[in-house]
Amino acid sequence: MSTFGAYFRLWRVGWVLVREGVVSALPSEGLPPSVALAKSFVTIFERGRARYQKRSDRLAQAVERLGPSYVKIGQFLATRPDVVGVEFANDLSQLQDRMAFFPSAAAKANIEGSLGRPVDELYASFGEPIAAASIAQVHPAEVETAEGRRKVAVKIVRPGVRQRFVHDIEAMYLVAHMQERFMPSSRRLRPVEVTKTLEQTTKVEMDLRLEAAALSEIAENTDSDPGFRVPKVDWERTGRDVITMEWIDGTRMSDVEGLRAAGHDLNLLADTLIQSFLRHTLRDGFFHADMHPGNLFVDAGGMIVAVDMGIVGRLGKKERRFLAEILYGFITRDYIRVAEVHFEAGYVPGHHNVESFAQAIRAIGEPIHGQPAETISMGKLLTLLFEVTELFDMATRPELVMLQKTMVVVEGVSRMLNPRFNMWKASEPVVGDWIRTNLGPKRIVTDLKDGLKAAVKLAEAAPEIAAKTEKFHHQLLHMSEHGLRFDDQTAEAIGKAEARHNRSARIALWVIALTLLYIAWMLS
Repeated sequence: MSTFGAYFRLWRVGWVLVREGVVSALPSEGLPPSVALAKSFVTIFERGRARYQKRSDRLAQAVERLGPSYVKIGQFLATRPDVVGVEFANDLSQLQDRMAFFPSAAAKANIEGSLGRPVDELYASFGEPIAAASIAQVHPAEVETAEGRRKVAVKIVRPGVRQRFVHDIEAMYLVAHMQERFMPSSRRLRPVEVTKTLEQTTKVEMDLRLEAAALSEIAENTDSDPGFRVPKVDWERTGRDVITMEWIDGTRMSDVEGLRAAGHDLNLLADTLIQSFLRHTLRDGFFHADMHPGNLFVDAGGMIVAVDMGIVGRLGKKERRFLAEILYGFITRDYIRVAEVHFEAGYVPGHHNVESFAQAIRAIGEPIHGQPAETISMGKLLTLLFEVTELFDMATRPELVMLQKTMVVVEGVSRMLNPRFNMWKASEPVVGDWIRTNLGPKRIVTDLKDGLKAAVKLAEAAPEIAAKTEKFHHQLLHMSEHGLRFDDQTAEAIGKAEARHNRSARIALWVIALTLLYIAWMLS
């Protein structure tokens, strides 16, 4: 894909956003006068009906016109309020990932191409699609087992979606590079890195083997956890373009009345959901990052079943300790410690003052302590914290932003089930246990074990390190005695570059000489 093609696609995106009234609905506050004037001018091109629609509806209409890739891009940006702004992120979070079905014949061709076997041989029956999204669609099917026929769900990648995304992401990279070049204030948000994260996340989501692996990993992590599980994967019928998994019979968590009619304890479900999410986050460092109510079912036994593991998040030990210490610091009102954690982790540049940062954090924490516990949101607390850290040049941490966004969604589902849901009380058994294990005396033992493992690995690698060091030493001695030598390809490349430079210099000199002659002739 050429740069020209990327510019053309970007122009098309801009035109669609103008026509659907998205540009005119954006806030004008803080825009340079020239940009504000241009924004006012383009409103003459928008559709008449757009003026009477909400911004979220305009956005949904524009994304639908732009195609599947932009649904995924919009959903990703909804998890980055630090990049697009809180209000715009909220609008994007309302995008529904529902697309038209693609033909069953194309789905079967994808299955046979991915698994190398006929559909009739793989499945005893294969039904018409029941759900379609930007990347894949789902079909019901049955497989023969020793116990008889078993119903399964078959998820198949949309034909051509990878190539379409490769083209569309080039336009995103173009925007990111322009943003970093012409808007220095945005460099803190690292828009190019954000785009790389989007590209990597979506590539992973389009390889269904990786989603199957995520399901398998979280199934192992939660094997002994109460009240939560994920569908089992049928690895024999899973490949890059298809994943076959257990069919889930249950009630969607978005159907509160259905859950109540089925006799489920809604308060218990709310507590179980948040505790499960925090276990995955703090204990495992691996969590489902798309836990909206449409991806959560409750089976007949009251077990929460999470589906669609295309988007997942990971937190290293450092990030988990960082998160736990922040939460603990807010609970105990130890704002100096919360500030120190940011500096120790290297998230806030060292030239800032710890006490000043603690003062800013106090401005968040003190109002919270005056509220009833059931009104305090852990997700919103992290949102406010990220807003304050912007004043102190804290670089964006994509993994923490994804966690914060997912936490807001999970809290929202819990409060939908129980309007008086107390986030802090429900999370205390999990967070408290993790803090006692990882921030108390046990932490020293854990750190000693980790240090010992690192020392053993270093000792094992010592001979190889010594050999490489000796080789490097000999290379330096050789260079000091005989000078730096290039291989033939490098020397040829340098020669070509030098020739181009010389030609350009000669042309420039001729232009300057001719210009001087012309000026002299005019003056004579």
